[in-house]
Amino acid sequence: MINRVIEFLRKYNLQDKTIIVGFSGGYDSMCLVDILSKIKEQPEFFEMTVVAAHFNHNWRGDESLREQEICRLFASAKGMEFYTKDSPRGVKKTENDARIARYEFFEEAYDEFDADAVFTAHNRDDNAETVLYRVIKGTGIVGLKGIAEKRDYFYRPLLQTKRSEIVEYCAKNNLSPNNDSSNSNTAYRRNYLRLNVIPVLEKINEGVKDALNTLSVVASSDNEIIEEYLGAIRPRVIVDERIVSLEYKKLSKPVKMRFLHEFVQSLGLDYDFKKINEIFDFIETNITQRNGSTLSLASAQWLYADEKVVESIPRKKKPEEANQVSILIDGEGEYRVGEHKFILRPYTEENLFVFPEATSNFAYVDLSGVKFPLELRNRREGDTIRPFGMSGSMKLKKYLNSKGIPRHNRDEILLLADKDEILWVMGTGLSNKIGVRKAPTHVVEWVI
Repeated sequence: MINRVIEFLRKYNLQDKTIIVGFSGGYDSMCLVDILSKIKEQPEFFEMTVVAAHFNHNWRGDESLREQEICRLFASAKGMEFYTKDSPRGVKKTENDARIARYEFFEEAYDEFDADAVFTAHNRDDNAETVLYRVIKGTGIVGLKGIAEKRDYFYRPLLQTKRSEIVEYCAKNNLSPNNDSSNSNTAYRRNYLRLNVIPVLEKINEGVKDALNTLSVVASSDNEIIEEYLGAIRPRVIVDERIVSLEYKKLSKPVKMRFLHEFVQSLGLDYDFKKINEIFDFIETNITQRNGSTLSLASAQWLYADEKVVESIPRKKKPEEANQVSILIDGEGEYRVGEHKFILRPYTEENLFVFPEATSNFAYVDLSGVKFPLELRNRREGDTIRPFGMSGSMKLKKYLNSKGIPRHNRDEILLLADKDEILWVMGTGLSNKIGVRKAPTHVVEWVI
């Protein structure tokens, strides 16, 4: 088994990289951590750094705390850095929400240690269970590929290893893995499959796990054939993890459904054919709408669709959780906003007097009729604006609606305001109050 992991590391050129290992302390992950600690003793792997990362879901009180401490001690004994975090309050006790929280933790660890890879200890039995689960759920051929050996910076070096081999390794090496009591709780669907369904199927075919893994290989092969045809289309349809509405509308329904399978799967969500159909119908209804609408995907995610884009967005934060900006602009100068800055400088003849697009991050303005201080902030109830080129004013909400700004983006847009009157909506447009008629007095700029 050690040689299998060595060949995996060589295959992906990870011999001298920084690797985060998801470490629950169970049989699979303890086996993997132990193997990596042995591999690190070999000269070829001296430069490899391994960090054991333990996410405490906090579902089982003292038992969870004991397991967390056991993992810390084991990692310390192996000379590995240990990184841990407790699940935040409010995370639902469901398999899908737990998985999302766990992977967010892995991504955080990946960034924290400037790592090159994240290893999870999924094995061959896990893959069989996943394929069977997706057969039952009706996820289509995309789902039948099972667990990927590599996805982005996530790797599964034990994916071709049977669970029985892992248990045998732990016994031979005197390892004492955590025995998570929730693994015997058949209220969780995967536990039910493993403990109740697969044993019945093995009475029909004792090699059912091998058969399911073979199905995974066949599905992957068929997907490669499909990829030869879709590969040329995908870059136009999916850009920056978002579906381009104009290109999507040109596709036939089967191709649309294929891309939706991929899109939902890329979000790491639990889904079935019924859910894909629901998403398909939702998009068909909203893809011609200027302002679009949202559909619930999970406890922390929405799907948004309008005439421009289809994308996954986080559920709107409560006002007290949002990153609100409020900075007093008392004159010319530079004002720091996190890693960005707002600049207000006088206009001079050196400035090339060419009006930028309304969507630009800078603008020429006439502030001769404005009194300081002004405020750089997010939108508030009661905000109004006099759109450039118009004599009257309107509510900011109506203005943003007319500009086709998605609702979920409106709280993030920065505004230059004079009390409750908006002078500049960054990247969208100016107020008539500071619009240039003869000559500008100032230049405003948002530097990213």
